[in-house]
Amino acid sequence: MDNIILEVKDLGISYKNKYILKGINLNIEKGNIYSVIGPNGCGKTTLIRAMSRSIRPKEGGVFLGGSDIFKMKSKDVAKKMAILNQNNSVMSDLTVRKLVQYGRYAHKEWWKGIDSDDEKIVEWAMDKTGVTSLQNRRMDTLSGGERQRAWIAMSITQKPEILLLDEPTTYLDICHQLETMELISKLNKEDGITIVMVLHDINHAAGYSDELIVIDNQKIYSHGQPWHILKSEVLEKVFKVKAEIIMDTDTRKPIFHAKKVV
Repeated sequence: MDNIILEVKDLGISYKNKYILKGINLNIEKGNIYSVIGPNGCGKTTLIRAMSRSIRPKEGGVFLGGSDIFKMKSKDVAKKMAILNQNNSVMSDLTVRKLVQYGRYAHKEWWKGIDSDDEKIVEWAMDKTGVTSLQNRRMDTLSGGERQRAWIAMSITQKPEILLLDEPTTYLDICHQLETMELISKLNKEDGITIVMVLHDINHAAGYSDELIVIDNQKIYSHGQPWHILKSEVLEKVFKVKAEIIMDTDTRKPIFHAKKVV
């Protein structure tokens, strides 16, 4: 239990008396990468939003380091956990550096500004995500991949133990999708940040995750290591596809080829 950083216990989320998620139980362990997958509308984003305290559950709860996140102060949650939503917007004239600095406010009193220690962390985050050369650029002048790296830099400037990501590769071309996934993997391996993310691309989920969480019909349908999930009948049952799984000889990652079930 000492290795568990985030717990979801008997979670139920409803909207207009209709359950979106029900009876969700999860233990998120420190240092792992988890990907939440499932068909459209199954509740993947709802789960991430509940885990980040953006949605209050009808039943059950979410516990961060053993504490109920809905009873914690916002700043205390932000010091341990950061979330990057699928759609983010800021003032068009905001620079990359200013955006990244915002991540430090979780650690500051409202009347205090950014000090030299904060600036060192800002520099670290920009270097880590490869946006140092972009720091004086306005956010509205960046490409999709550059913007995503800037947002990730802002998130890790909070110095979180856990990072929640909702579709981090949405709207990105293939090159920037891979760039983003490699960055996420680096943050996990080099900095020990626990990652929980929603993904649509099963190959990305399988290739970069320690565990897959499959959501279907309001519940966790299956939860386990990528090879176990891909080699079982889960994808056929949940996604209505048959899978051919091969091993990439260079990366040693599983590659998934889908064929629709007739």
